[in-house]
Amino acid sequence: MADEGTRPIIVKRIKKVSGGAHGGAWKIAYADFVTAMMAFFLLMWLMGSTAKGNLQGIAEYFQTPLTVAMQGGSGSGDSSSVIQGGGKDLTRKDGQVKRGETVAPKKTYNIKAAKEALEKAEAGQLKALKEKIEAVIESNPLLNKFKNQLLLDITSEGLRIQIIDEQNRPMFASAKAELQPYTKEILREIGRSLNDVPNKISLSGHTDASAYSSGDKGYSNWELSSDRANASRKELIVGGMNETKVLRVVGLASAVLYDKENPFNPINRRISIIVMNKKAEDAAANEGSRTVDVSTGSADAAQTEPPTAAPVVAPVAAPAAAAAH
Repeated sequence: MADEGTRPIIVKRIKKVSGGAHGGAWKIAYADFVTAMMAFFLLMWLMGSTAKGNLQGIAEYFQTPLTVAMQGGSGSGDSSSVIQGGGKDLTRKDGQVKRGETVAPKKTYNIKAAKEALEKAEAGQLKALKEKIEAVIESNPLLNKFKNQLLLDITSEGLRIQIIDEQNRPMFASAKAELQPYTKEILREIGRSLNDVPNKISLSGHTDASAYSSGDKGYSNWELSSDRANASRKELIVGGMNETKVLRVVGLASAVLYDKENPFNPINRRISIIVMNKKAEDAAANEGSRTVDVSTGSADAAQTEPPTAAPVVAPVAAPAAAAAH
């Protein structure tokens, strides 16, 4: 027991040592890793959504960054968008695209071909109208009797329908603008057919070269041809033709003879109805719409409204003693 009392007492003390300042360093490293992965993800996403042309610009920048920065170019950052290539057209191959810079593809039109197609279609309509009027003449017993006095042809102005005089079968009373009954019927039948096409019409009256025996200059072949053309216009409207189709009514007296070799031939006394094509309509509607300065030779557009119809000479009393026209 004495030996046990003299034995030394040993006390074991365990000293706990903390990790110090570097104990949480792994967290910082992990945060840096996550940030780097996010940046890599964003980079890959941007590269995948960027057009090929913009990628070429980026590659050019990294190959020669100083040259591009100083001189400019497709990779010099000329886009107004934060994201390169942020314009409307992301398919452009050359450089970045400014927003609003894209240009729509230009449409090309062959005006000449379109004009030719329009003229061809219009010519077909006029030809069909000519055939229809010819069929009406053949089927109508009254008109068939006068088919030798009805001349239909296609001219540069359109479809021309001429009603001519014969020696023993005149269209008008002698030296007057009074239509014969059969002439009224002819004009009314023609008027019904003219509404089948949208074209405007032009009427002109013609006489032969016979002069008035009284020598009165107040009423001549010019006034007579104008009155006859206007009387024909009225009968066309009575027949059902829309009055707005008339673009021009003129009297030409004997200035444009049908038989130039024989100015006194009754065939020169006629009414000419022209179903005008588009070219002739435009020419008639624009008559007098431009003025020319004689001193300079320059043309200026007039401020006057294009006439819808040529003026018709107002009828006056014809002299009692007049030759047949």
